[in-house]
Amino acid sequence: MAGDDLNSLVNTITRARTKFGEIITSISSGENEILPIKFSLAQNYPNPFNPTTKIKYSIPSTGTSSLSTSGGMKLVQLKVYDILGNEVATLVNEEKPAGEYEVEFNASKLPSGIYFYRLKAGNFIQTKKMILIK
Repeated sequence: MAGDDLNSLVNTITRARTKFGEIITSISSGENEILPIKFSLAQNYPNPFNPTTKIKYSIPSTGTSSLSTSGGMKLVQLKVYDILGNEVATLVNEEKPAGEYEVEFNASKLPSGIYFYRLKAGNFIQTKKMILIK
């Protein structure tokens, strides 16, 4: 039966991903450990925000060997830019193992407006918009 042990569960998930595409975004590889299988950058929440917001992102555990550095770590950068493209904050700039992360951004010293946050890890780059209202 599917899911009787970890190997059969992973095989079932792999077959489902092949059949149904990217519906499944993470698998468990150990007790209570969830490892993403693709990059993701979530919309910040709340949005609009004042003065803090949270940003979630995922670093995958498989299929990214070209992004890996020593020990399976990936260099991850999460930066915030103003509407003119000026960098206003660096939230993450370090090597990270596969996993799901959440960062809090405090914009109390910034004026109201539209800002962009960008996740960069190897060849993966994704940008999203957020609104600061004071």
